[in-house]
Amino acid sequence: MTAQIIDCKKLAQSVKEELKAKIAPLSAAPALAVIIVGCDPASEIYVRNKEKACLAVGIIPQTHKLPAETSKEELAALIERLNNNPDINGILVQLPLPAHLNAAEILPLISPVKDVDGFHPLNAGALLQKNAKTFIPCTPKGIIKLIKSTKPDLTGLNAVIIGRSQIVGLPVANLLLNENCTVTVAHSKTQNLPALCRTADILVVAVGKPELVTKEYIKPDSLVIDVGINRTANGLKGDVKFTDALETAAYITPVPNGVGPMTIAMLLDNTFEAYLKQHRP
Repeated sequence: MTAQIIDCKKLAQSVKEELKAKIAPLSAAPALAVIIVGCDPASEIYVRNKEKACLAVGIIPQTHKLPAETSKEELAALIERLNNNPDINGILVQLPLPAHLNAAEILPLISPVKDVDGFHPLNAGALLQKNAKTFIPCTPKGIIKLIKSTKPDLTGLNAVIIGRSQIVGLPVANLLLNENCTVTVAHSKTQNLPALCRTADILVVAVGKPELVTKEYIKPDSLVIDVGINRTANGLKGDVKFTDALETAAYITPVPNGVGPMTIAMLLDNTFEAYLKQHRP
């Protein structure tokens, strides 16, 4: 058996085409402000990709590049100006930040109604309360869309998530619970991890360790979502050994061009939602 590779780029493109059609008749285009502090090469690539994606669907990107030595007070002042600017619908602070800036202190400064990353404590709390009106973090939102493109009804399925970050693992767990899955969140302290993973109809891996998950982790005919993207001497690798997943799983996301394109598509979707909330409360 050979697993079906989920065409994440195709699904992301369909989302963008739908958004473009919805945005075209608006009297004013939605606008997304992206703040990048310092000169991290990977972050700069991500920001350029977001700019291109915005322009492709009719969203106005506004990028604010700040020097690495920017103080917390200076960054907070910029965020406050953007919060108060009615022409800006979404605000995103590109992570990681320089070491002297604490993301846990910076991200809550973004207005919850413009928090298109879904990281503000109010939005995170609303997700726990199953509030459909909250902003769902982009990567988890994209993961659920990818999963449901193969299995529209997830009721009763066993899901295992490796990784408990507040950006991916925990939101995905809550979203899968909302889909009536039985969910286990595994992490570095989990015992007998391969055996646990072999119980999973849906396996989501987000740990940042290249090819951690091999054949002995994967239940036959399962669905595997590889969130990892790791730069190695042999090129980009996921958290899942791709050839092993191909031999064992029913569905697998590729690396690269897997979860990443869906994350950007969901950022655009959240920006459009923010526009609607601000213009049509």
